[in-house]
Amino acid sequence: MNLLNGPEFSRLQGALNASELRQRVINNNIANVDTPKFKRSEVVFEELLEQSMSPGTPQLSGNRTDPRHIPIGPYAAVPQAQVVTDQTSVMRNDVNNVDIDREMSLLGKNQLNYNFYVQQISHDVKMMRIGIQGRS
Repeated sequence: MNLLNGPEFSRLQGALNASELRQRVINNNIANVDTPKFKRSEVVFEELLEQSMSPGTPQLSGNRTDPRHIPIGPYAAVPQAQVVTDQTSVMRNDVNNVDIDREMSLLGKNQLNYNFYVQQISHDVKMMRIGIQGRS
């Protein structure tokens, strides 16, 4: 039985970690909005997660040498979030490509996503606690 180490919980944990990293990256972009030649960065996670869950992706599974062993997997490993720098676009004459309006909207969207992930993890843990204790 996979309680907190199942694939669903791992994906939620990966999304929460990506959201934390995205918060730091967006804050860095906002802090450097007036820095000449600064290039904005962004976090790529959702696309990597989608690719890892698509059919035909190699999946991890444990090797059972005895029929009494608990089966492990198969499920795709959760990818790590990656920071990508946008070197191609330009917003101003000083070659800076940070759009403050876009960054602020991404910040709000990320905050909503982060709150959702935290609520979902809290709900999952609460349901497990209720299942174990038999009461709410």
